[in-house]
Amino acid sequence: MFASIAPRYDLLNRLLSGGSDVAWRRKAATLLDISPGERLLDLCSGTGDLALQLHRTSGGKARVVAADFTFEMLALGQRKIRAASAPIPEAAADGLRLPFSASTFDGMAAAFGVRNFEDLERGLAEAHRVLKPGGRFLILEFAPEPVGPLRPLVSLYLKYVLPLVGGLISRDGGAYRYLPESMSRWPGPEMLAGKLREAGFAAVEIHPLSFGIAVIHLARKGRR
Repeated sequence: MFASIAPRYDLLNRLLSGGSDVAWRRKAATLLDISPGERLLDLCSGTGDLALQLHRTSGGKARVVAADFTFEMLALGQRKIRAASAPIPEAAADGLRLPFSASTFDGMAAAFGVRNFEDLERGLAEAHRVLKPGGRFLILEFAPEPVGPLRPLVSLYLKYVLPLVGGLISRDGGAYRYLPESMSRWPGPEMLAGKLREAGFAAVEIHPLSFGIAVIHLARKGRR
């Protein structure tokens, strides 16, 4: 599914979010509080937008790795990374079986990818394993239920407009029906915070974005 929508993935992200996804990634990179020399992983990197944002936010002083298991996404990301002259290596990697040693990364971020894990608990355990003690893990995802005054409009948009427009442009209607379906199965902010704690993370912060349409969770691996 992700291979089939890869060529129009960036266009649809901008169009269907009204450009908000750019601001959300910028906020995520800022919240990760990057220090010079740190090693960072962009998990479920897709076409590399978050990896590039992490690189820019660090002023080029962090070592960023982009990982995804869809080759077509990685190929598009590689073009953007080369165009930006950014030293970001890419890894073809399954988030449930990461090809990295324990305690490799100072920070890790995942934008709109963790929701697609076949086994959420296993994916969180892998993230915990490859982070150094004290390392930060950031998840940027859509919320299962928007909150606030725009909730009815957002719900209608997700249910009807997004699958229609996404299907027409990507030529894969199933992929954009999958999005709202997967969102409805995604745990709410407090429940996800609980799952992060169960996986061994501490100091979990919840940051709603754009009337709760999207949410950032920021957690830290305990020091032992």
